[in-house]
Amino acid sequence: MENQPFILVVEDDDSCAELLKYVLSREGFQVEIAPDGLVAQKRISLMTKQPDLVLLGLLLPFVDGYQLIQQIRRKSQWHDTAIIVLSANGQETDIVRAFELGASDYVTKPFQLGELVARVRRLINSRQQYA
Repeated sequence: MENQPFILVVEDDDSCAELLKYVLSREGFQVEIAPDGLVAQKRISLMTKQPDLVLLGLLLPFVDGYQLIQQIRRKSQWHDTAIIVLSANGQETDIVRAFELGASDYVTKPFQLGELVARVRRLINSRQQYA
């Protein structure tokens, strides 16, 4: 269990979050869910174990995903944590903003689970190669 890649899922849609947890756990990942931006903000500031990847919604209650990207990138020990944004908003300005703030990838909802798992694996594997 200790060498399982660790993923933090920040998603306010309970059914989506639970589906992601189920699928990613079956794929061999350790998954923790933060149900809103405020909970995520607290976990990010208090976590002792850095996640390998964060799956992050943008339109979250209390603290939005853009603010969380900035918080993650300001945390020096998290500089190599991959961030995949999951959003129903596919407008170019939002995608560009997420990338400019430090997102590693951007996936629009609805998404294909197999494709998302492949993106997760690619980012985690590429970071493990350089660790």
